[in-house]
Formats: sequence, C-alpha cells, structure tokens
Amino acid sequence: MPDWPVGLSTGAFFRSAIAQCLGPIREAGFSLVEVSSHPDHLDLHDRGAVAQAAQRLQALGMEPFSLHAPFADDFDITSFDGETRHRSLQELLGAAEAAARLGAGHLVIHPGPESSAIPEGERNPRIGHAVAALELVAARCRELGVRMVLENMLPHLFLGRADRFGELLHALQAAAPGVCLDTGHAFLSGDLHGVAQRSAEAGLCMLHASDNRGTYDDHLPPGEGAIPWSSLVRQLAELRFQGAIILEIARRGSVEETLHAADRARRHLAGLVAGAAI
Repeated sequence: MPDWPVGLSTGAFFRSAIAQCLGPIREAGFSLVEVSSHPDHLDLHDRGAVAQAAQRLQALGMEPFSLHAPFADDFDITSFDGETRHRSLQELLGAAEAAARLGAGHLVIHPGPESSAIPEGERNPRIGHAVAALELVAARCRELGVRMVLENMLPHLFLGRADRFGELLHALQAAAPGVCLDTGHAFLSGDLHGVAQRSAEAGLCMLHASDNRGTYDDHLPPGEGAIPWSSLVRQLAELRFQGAIILEIARRGSVEETLHAADRARRHLAGLVAGAAI
C-alpha cells in the first residue's frame, strides 16, 4: 500500500493568527501541516512571529511539511518592471528563510503572475524572467536545506497553461525543483490525468488536494466534488508517487465543522489509497 501522509494546510484559517488554529488542528488528529503565509495568519517579515510559530509547532509535536510562499495580484517575478521583479524575488527569498526557521522542508511557489491578461508576445521574456528569479530562489533554498516546489496554477493564468508550465520546468531542470500537483487546478484544466502524468515526470513530491465541481476553484474537501479520486489515486500509485498529500480546503462554517470535513476527506483518501496497492 502506498505510504502517503495526509496533512492539512493552515490556509483554511488564514484570516486568524496561526497560534489560534494549531491547537485545534492537532486535536483533530493532524500532525502534518502546510503553513499559510497570509499576513493576517503569519507575517513572514516578523522574525519573532515566525520563531513563535516554530516553537508552537514543536511543542504540539507537529511537522511543518511545507510553507506556501506569498502570492498576490501585485506579485510578479515575470514582470517587465524591474522594481516589481526585484520586490517579488525578495519576497520569495524571505519566504525561503522563513521556511527554514519554521523547520519546513518545502517551499511551495506559484511561479507566475495572478493574471491572465498577458499578451502572447510577452511569453518568452516573461518565462525568462521567471527562470532567472527561480534559479536564485532554488540556490538559496538548497543552502537552507529547503526544497523549492512549483505548483501548477489555475489554467486561465499565464503560467497555468500546461505548455508554459512545462517550458518553465524544462528550463529549470538544473535547479531540480519539486512539483506540487494542485488537484483542483488540474481538474479545471480539463486534463487532470495528463497534468498528473507530466507532474510525475517533472518531479512530483506533494499534492494540494481539494475538490471542485468543474467550474470554480471551490477548495472543497476531497470526495465532495466531481474529481475522480479513485482513478487519480490509482494513477499516482502506478506512477510510484512518493510524497505527502496536503488538504487545501476552504473554511466553511465553524473551525470544528471545517476540521470535521477535513477528517472526512482524510478518511476518504485513506480508503482509496488502501485499495490502490500495486
């Protein structure tokens, strides 16, 4: 049977401070987490806050598998504006430092802008800008003992297109980034299994697991949308996937209701994984 630990992203509670949610997450049976970098949740610029979060995780016996790097509309390492590129790069380098201080082994990055309004003629130079920045981030991550991991983005975004994401990964081969398969993004692309196959070939080391109904990135718990989890789990087992599954679900209702939904999703996936032994 595949051994894929299932953790939870603290992003479900990004509007509240991380100190308020770690205890309930641990009590719900999750010891593995991805830490959200939303400033309302954990300000990565505040070294004291990061140190306190690391201490709290350790005290609770929790493992921060990954830190999700910041992303925003004005965050763009592909930009033609040098100041924007520099500021965005510094945010990623700072996130790498924060990941190391937290004890997280992986830094998950949205490699492209949160925008689809980019002319086709800008494709090559923008990918070049991304490669230059990410090579620097990968080098710093290696120094810190953290692995840089690139996530497939929503398909309507510039680097959400499979061909562009593939070009980026090919250009970064020497940097050896890991790949995070976001199941919701891949399903919305209309080619879930193809994206999974290409991700495995490029260095798949983790999943962001969420469900949707094929129209919006709903971040539903796995099993509550239209994603064919059984066939995806079988495919990942056949591809010899070795990594972690991080539930990246949206908060719905109270903290307790959200954690109950996360536990249902964990049990659902565990049952499918148990049946996927090859």
